Amino acid sequence: MKFGLKTLLAATIVTALSGCNATNDSTASAKSSLALVSAAQSAERSEANRARDQYRNPVETLEFFGLKEGMTVVEIAPGGGWYTEVLAPALKGHGTFYAAHFPADSEIGYYQRSLAGFKDKVTKDARFSEVKITEFAPVTHNDIAPASSADMVLTFRNVHNWYMQKDHQGVLSAFKAFNKALKPGGILGVVEHRLPENRQDADQKRSGYMKQSYVIEVAKQAGFELVAQSDINANPKDTADHPKGVWTLPPRLALGDEQADKYKAIGESDRMTLKFKKL
Repeated sequence: MKFGLKTLLAATIVTALSGCNATNDSTASAKSSLALVSAAQSAERSEANRARDQYRNPVETLEFFGLKEGMTVVEIAPGGGWYTEVLAPALKGHGTFYAAHFPADSEIGYYQRSLAGFKDKVTKDARFSEVKITEFAPVTHNDIAPASSADMVLTFRNVHNWYMQKDHQGVLSAFKAFNKALKPGGILGVVEHRLPENRQDADQKRSGYMKQSYVIEVAKQAGFELVAQSDINANPKDTADHPKGVWTLPPRLALGDEQADKYKAIGESDRMTLKFKKL
């Protein structure tokens, strides 16, 4: 079989470009890993926050989700900013970071206090100078970022909160909002307290734990497919059947001093870590 000069030249160019793309991706991943490690090890993070790395594994988790420099990333319900302390510095100058926090018009006191504290933190700390704050609440506030603009949406230990709200309709609404913000092929990363599959569905309503099968099914209904799962944040010591649910464990220790040593020895909850792709 003979090939003309134009065909051979075109094949050579495609091969070269493919090699460049692979190199660029590898370089971006390496730079992102260094930025994540630097952010996680920063002395500006409190000792208490850094102590939780052993359970939350932020660098390994974000690498698993595929975080790279140049991405547009949305963190859902960042609370006090534990993960924001890693994400914002890692993306600063090399990406776009949205923090989709509680709505400013919420009548819930805790939401208002949490949002005010987060805004104060972002305003006073140079690490967060490029953070863009948006609003999120299932059903009512779903404009977390411009439509089809995000490369990645991340939610850490939030699904149970939406499920415990009235009729747990907020879960599907939330996942649809994530899908709307993502570009085609964009990534949704979910970390959530894991309820054993042999437990009753009703346990999800009060325990703070969710069945992995339920999370995967809701994501599917919202237009995602599961592409990978990891045990990065698994904890085999956690039986998920505590007197006050997941809040019995650290860091909450809802029982106070009662059997505190027992629950500290277990550590934080067993967690699913799921990577989805927008179809």
